[in-house]
Amino acid sequence: MASTIQALPTEVVYLITAGEVIDSLASVVRELVENSLDAGATRIVVSLWPQQWRIRVADNGCGMNLDDLQQAATAHSTSKIRSSADLWKINSLGFRGEALHSLTTLAELEILSRPLGGNLGWRIIYGDGGKVVQVEATAIAPGTVVTVSHLFGNCSSRRQGLPTTAQQMKAVQATIHQIALCHPRVTWQIWQNDRQWFTISPARTTGQLLPQILPQVRQGDLQEVKLEIPNPPNSCTDAINRVSTDTCTDAMNRVSPHSALILVVGLPDRCHRHRPDWVRVAINGRMVKTPELEQTILSAFHRTLPRDRYPICFLHLAISPDQINWNRNPAKTEIYLNEIIYWQEQITQAINKALSISSNNLKEAVHTTRVSKLLKAAEAKGGYNFNPQNPKPCTDAINRVSPNSLKAVAQVSNTYIVAEHSGGMWLVEQHIAHERILYEQLCDDWQLLPVEPSIILYQLSPAQVLQLQRIGLEIEPFGEQLWAVRNIPAPLQQRDDCAEAILELSWGGDLQTAQVAVACRSAIRNGTPMNQQEMQTLLDNWQRTRSPRTCPHGRPIYLSLEESALARFFRRNWVIGKSHGI
Repeated sequence: MASTIQALPTEVVYLITAGEVIDSLASVVRELVENSLDAGATRIVVSLWPQQWRIRVADNGCGMNLDDLQQAATAHSTSKIRSSADLWKINSLGFRGEALHSLTTLAELEILSRPLGGNLGWRIIYGDGGKVVQVEATAIAPGTVVTVSHLFGNCSSRRQGLPTTAQQMKAVQATIHQIALCHPRVTWQIWQNDRQWFTISPARTTGQLLPQILPQVRQGDLQEVKLEIPNPPNSCTDAINRVSTDTCTDAMNRVSPHSALILVVGLPDRCHRHRPDWVRVAINGRMVKTPELEQTILSAFHRTLPRDRYPICFLHLAISPDQINWNRNPAKTEIYLNEIIYWQEQITQAINKALSISSNNLKEAVHTTRVSKLLKAAEAKGGYNFNPQNPKPCTDAINRVSPNSLKAVAQVSNTYIVAEHSGGMWLVEQHIAHERILYEQLCDDWQLLPVEPSIILYQLSPAQVLQLQRIGLEIEPFGEQLWAVRNIPAPLQQRDDCAEAILELSWGGDLQTAQVAVACRSAIRNGTPMNQQEMQTLLDNWQRTRSPRTCPHGRPIYLSLEESALARFFRRNWVIGKSHGI
């Protein structure tokens, strides 16, 4: 019987490999732009002619000499790694040596380049397999210009299977936005059909760059945190090529026992999304897909946003290369990350720090929409005995303000506490501030206490009985259509409406839903008068919570009126003569 297994021809192997790396216009842009960034470019110009299947990327990077240019497009040629050991200390965006070679298989490739300090530039045209077919000297500024023409010209079926031109351009824009977020100090100019499409100006930090990409988000809506965190205990720190904590772009080849974490979050009382499309994770300069870390971010924002809303969060980890295995996907968008639980813990702590209220992140927020939302959030008025004595502080708070940074001044409509701080004044709604305090206390120490006599409930359905048992309550039949509840959550022990509260808990939801319901029912009601000491105690306890900006339902707790906003409103220019009409 004749053998049916045969080695594939070289040209077929190249086509398969090229298809793994280059599958769209966006993938071409990604590969070429990453090469530009590896070359140290600070200005990148991308030009696209989608109908002609043509892309050009020009940069001001270090450039290449003639010898490197002649070798650049051959199979698996790269300047980034030398041996298998280098795969565990990768600090560049490109390292496979496949991109340019794949482009010679699927398109026409031309590169012009001149090294920094070189007196002469070169233009090279490549043929199949990356072979040089034309070389000539050319006038060019230091840097590199790569032109890809007639993409997929030898694979007409590939073109037919791609999305529409508009969808491909949207993918290109998304690709550039993702890369720009990781490298905020780069200037970007994007052209389409010889007309400027969009630009991205450089910024000192990612948080300052983000409003260019999300125009509906203002700088004051964001909180940026930069942390230096220790490497995991078993991480190799003998040769760490880590990324700068300022830009996450400049490779710093030095020994360090630390990694860097940059976090940009949309403050939950100011901005959020209908979809989880702006939970982004980058590692060492590249956006990646990491479901474990993305879920960690979503969990950290739990009970800080309104129902069916999602956070805006960009996380950039600059960590030791030995913690990462990039060889999971040819596009390098999926990775294997060591010590995943350790990084999840660090991310949760960083988000808690970003959401806390401290002297470093007091932000101005004077929006009429905020005022209207806060007024609509007011609860129905009712009496409640507020007992501020011996408050139980919430634990695991990170970098919180001192308890006296807010000074209670007055109570408005027995609903809002007027508080003074060094930068202006705040209005704090007492009910939802107290609700946040109680909710975090319940999460930290959920206690079910025996109650005598038992609470008798009437006509419960089997589903309601099962729900109460699910959250830990002891319930048993007590007669015809009667049920006895033997223990209850501690905050409900002294309440007259305890039976109504238990009935409310029986209607469904998990333990956290029950904790929210108990906190809401137990919190001081709007309409309850408070004296100065009670207001101050409430403010002090509220400031210590992990997520003081919103209540567990996602409503904003406070409205800030900063000194600068007050000065603008009252036109307080402090110019002698002018301010008196002279």
